[in-house]
Amino acid sequence: MSNPQRNQHARNGDQSGMQDHVSIYVQNILHGVPTARPEHSIFRVRRQLRGVNEKAYEPEILAIGPYHSGNDKFKFMEEQKLRYVKRLLWRRREGSVDKYMPALRSMEQWARDCYAEAVDLSQENFLAMMLIDGLFLVELFRKNSIKELRDEDDPVMKEDWIRFCLPRDLVLLENQIPFLILEELYGLTKGPEEHSELIDVATRYLNFVPSDSNRGMLRESKHLLHLMHTCLTGLPRRHRLNPRTKPMTEKFMSPAELREFGVRFRVKKSPDLLDITFKDGTLEIPVLTVQDHTESQLRNLIAYEQHRPSGEVNYMTDYVTFMDCLIDSSTDVELLRAAGIIKNYMGDDEAVAQMFNKMGDYVTLSNFYYDDIFRRLNAHCKKRWNRSMAKLRREHLHSPWALLSISAATMLLLLTVAQTVLTYLAYRNEGKKG
Repeated sequence: MSNPQRNQHARNGDQSGMQDHVSIYVQNILHGVPTARPEHSIFRVRRQLRGVNEKAYEPEILAIGPYHSGNDKFKFMEEQKLRYVKRLLWRRREGSVDKYMPALRSMEQWARDCYAEAVDLSQENFLAMMLIDGLFLVELFRKNSIKELRDEDDPVMKEDWIRFCLPRDLVLLENQIPFLILEELYGLTKGPEEHSELIDVATRYLNFVPSDSNRGMLRESKHLLHLMHTCLTGLPRRHRLNPRTKPMTEKFMSPAELREFGVRFRVKKSPDLLDITFKDGTLEIPVLTVQDHTESQLRNLIAYEQHRPSGEVNYMTDYVTFMDCLIDSSTDVELLRAAGIIKNYMGDDEAVAQMFNKMGDYVTLSNFYYDDIFRRLNAHCKKRWNRSMAKLRREHLHSPWALLSISAATMLLLLTVAQTVLTYLAYRNEGKKG
């Protein structure tokens, strides 16, 4: 069809008053796009991150929220959720959940917008999920804090394997419901004798250590993983580096290489995991306890930072990057463990090294919080005296035999000097007698 024919065809369509069916289809699509992008806080982990270690982002026994619901492997815990809700209603002498529905209905669209992916659930199923998951969580935290509320036949509180897995599952990025939903349900079910806030009972159960100084930030948590993130990163910055971060520009050496340049490693006695400092040749790092769920927790904290809007300092991403730069092999882990910086409950130093070496795969770095420490470490290593000592240690003190050779040579030199002195003194004494 020529251009004049196309134009004539378009004019005929306009004159007939009939709208093109493709135009109608596109308009319907555009109608479903919101004018303003909602602020999402609960994400599915992107494919590249997930591919490195998929299990780190998936629940083991408990699904919370829509992303993993409906999976048969969580059937046992689904039954426990319902038992908790039923027990709560019995304890409060409530025959139904009518009391909780008005608040949840008013928050439905806001709660849906918290999820980066559209939640394909009816209103009935979505609100039921929010109610059951939310009541289960607030009851779980409450029972953990108040022993009198625990039931003798409750496997959630009695079985070790459940108590071990649940805290891990509750801080997965894909396994969340909005914290404001939990606060609303906690307030509606709170008894007159209960004086703790939700953040108190939640952090107690999850074994976080909240600080009174960042309590306001904790109240703004978007979900339980964000609560954990705030506990770790929201401490006072008095002893931290300048928060105006810079791009990562400096290379880094292994602990063994840094020791050759006279760098000492010492445990930093600080409640702040991120409080790493370098001063007067000493690199101080707070204790990191590595156990079975450590990788999952670190990966989900990083995933949360990678998915949230840019512009904020990614403290956990930068901390793991720092440790990754420091650790290349099991030898490096062994050195840090000997210094007391790493407590390895996995039992295998090589496993810890591999954990950190893969943690940075497909992670985006913008500005690097610890760049100043890298700069000062490299400046320390470039000093003439430190370079000379490193060369001496590398060329002559790299093995026990080399050390023995140096010691033997030094002893021989001392003996030679002593013999020379004794000979001279003897000669002088004979001269005086003569």
